[in-house]
Amino acid sequence: MELVTGDDGQPRCGWGTSTPDYVAYHDTEWGFGVTSDVRLFEKICLEGFQSGLSWLTILRKREGFRAAFAGFEPEAVARFGERDVARLLADPGIVRHRARSRRPSPTPG
Repeated sequence: MELVTGDDGQPRCGWGTSTPDYVAYHDTEWGFGVTSDVRLFEKICLEGFQSGLSWLTILRKREGFRAAFAGFEPEAVARFGERDVARLLADPGIVRHRARSRRPSPTPG
């Protein structure tokens, strides 16, 4: 991996200097361990929303995601229902895709 020197004199991965968003992410999050359940849940969710998009798009919408998903509190998100799904699909502050929101029909049991 190519290292470059940022404007502040700090060495970073080549991608980590391309935008201020990436500088902050590179310096404070990328490659750092996660011990908080909330932070881990956030990272997993954001990775899922990133599929097919640039990570920069997701980083720039992260505050919108945090607001939309109850601060990524797993217990709160687990209580989301159909009304929440409709709210999320209408929220321009996050990445939305109607096909991803479809839930499988319950299997008779």
